Amino acid sequence: MADYPIISDVSNYIVKTLREKMCPEPIPSPNNIEISSPASQDVDYIVGLYLYDIKEDVEVTQPQVIQKGRVQIQKPPRPYALYYMVFINGGSQMGLKDPDIQKIIGRIAQIVNDNSSVYPHQLQKWLDTQEPPIVLSQAKISLEEKVRVWQAISKPYQISLFYKAAPVFLSSEVVIDTPRVTEAEFGIHLAGEDAQ
Repeated sequence: MADYPIISDVSNYIVKTLREKMCPEPIPSPNNIEISSPASQDVDYIVGLYLYDIKEDVEVTQPQVIQKGRVQIQKPPRPYALYYMVFINGGSQMGLKDPDIQKIIGRIAQIVNDNSSVYPHQLQKWLDTQEPPIVLSQAKISLEEKVRVWQAISKPYQISLFYKAAPVFLSSEVVIDTPRVTEAEFGIHLAGEDAQ
């Protein structure tokens, strides 16, 4: 199962995909798309990806313990949901007008819709287990909840996109040695013995 960098790997996948598909139109340079908080004072980017919440995904069935070799088992991984906001940097020096912002938002939505899933082994090449894809979907939150995300970072609300990435399975480092079988007993039961 995926190791702890998987959370960062998902964020990097989203940004990499946006950079590949949005440049040079409508965004002039890949450097204009960053992982950042709207509270950041950096004004060199136009589009920001902000991871604002991580929750255990209780809707996903957790796998059982994982067999490692003949005498070890590993605690099962935990499924998480990552919540992202994709926003336009209001402090950007690009002088964007409302129609420009709407065009950029529309292109982001189109790209995410067309690239809405990624397999963990594409993000962590060493994985040798088959894991379900991590799916990007529109976060089902109200306008009031969106406004609260902006308020939490002391910024006025602006048009932005909200996504959920799930399930993101995070492996455990806990490996348990199981006792070896040192003695076994076998018995033979003949059919019909109980009838006598």
